[in-house]
Amino acid sequence: MDKQKQVLILPGDGIGPEVCDEAKKVLIHVNQSHDLNISIEESLVGGKAFEETGKPLPDDTLNAAKKSDAVLLGAVGGPTWDDLDYHLRPERALLGLRAELDLFANLRPAILSKHLADSSSLKPEKVLNLDLLIIRELTGGIYFGEPRGRSENKESAFNTMIYSKNEIERIGRVAFEAAQKRNKTLCSVDKANVLEVSVLWREVMTELSKDYPDVELSHMLVDNAAMQLVRDPKQFDVMVTGNLFGDILSDIAAMLTGSIGMLPSASLNSDNTGMYEPVHGSAPDIAGKGLANPIAAILSVAMMLKYSFDAKEASLAIENSIEEVLSEGFRTHDLEGPQDSKLSTSQMGNKIIEKLN
Repeated sequence: MDKQKQVLILPGDGIGPEVCDEAKKVLIHVNQSHDLNISIEESLVGGKAFEETGKPLPDDTLNAAKKSDAVLLGAVGGPTWDDLDYHLRPERALLGLRAELDLFANLRPAILSKHLADSSSLKPEKVLNLDLLIIRELTGGIYFGEPRGRSENKESAFNTMIYSKNEIERIGRVAFEAAQKRNKTLCSVDKANVLEVSVLWREVMTELSKDYPDVELSHMLVDNAAMQLVRDPKQFDVMVTGNLFGDILSDIAAMLTGSIGMLPSASLNSDNTGMYEPVHGSAPDIAGKGLANPIAAILSVAMMLKYSFDAKEASLAIENSIEEVLSEGFRTHDLEGPQDSKLSTSQMGNKIIEKLN
């Protein structure tokens, strides 16, 4: 039997525990049906962790994450903790995990199920068969740059956007290699007309393209890229960009698929150890009501099986089960459809497991 694999689940705040419960049920099911030899643990993170330990990322949680082969995270944050000092806010746990685990490559697919074309905010013909992958650099840029802070009189604040050549090159290689496995086109997004850091970004990407002659590289300014995603999203196949721009563009792409509750993500290091999480936030306004869509969290499990455990058959089984549920007209409350087709969070999880059986 293969060596046991360790998965750490961090439910977090808001709807995080609800969607993680359903994702955990699916993971347990495929673990048994595909004999994956996965062990599962849970730990605190975010606002709930702060309430119990005084830290959004407790030492025990970080140590458990470092020992794990993969981490599944629900969501963190909420208005309860908005008045905390910056370093104590739940979102600092996310940045801490990304930095400590060196999760520099964030993969965010935006794939529209053919059964949800009417749920998109764009006309169906604009998004039908959409299959887009945004690759976001995750441990550099303005979110991690130094110096940062507030002036002594609190009248101004500052952050630093900084990238090294090595940081750009390693995310670039991830993007080029992903493009090689898809349609061999890559769009690099920057703001080279006004930012020196983007000039370097474009230079490195252009130089790197010489190592991948089979991939067609193009460059686009981020403001234009945002517009083009809404105007004609299917012109893109793989997009690569920095931390800030990727954060914004991937959320735009998410809504093209009908709901941000449909999209998973993978954050990987050089060993393919990863943290997997739905793109959506903690949605405290619907927490505890059974309204949350668990599909993004469940698809995050599918990505985990594919990228960290090379369990492609189990990953595909999950994806196919979700498609089958959607094809039969079942929806959660965030998706377009008649009220009698709407399932609660747990009902959707159970329905997906039913199809796995």
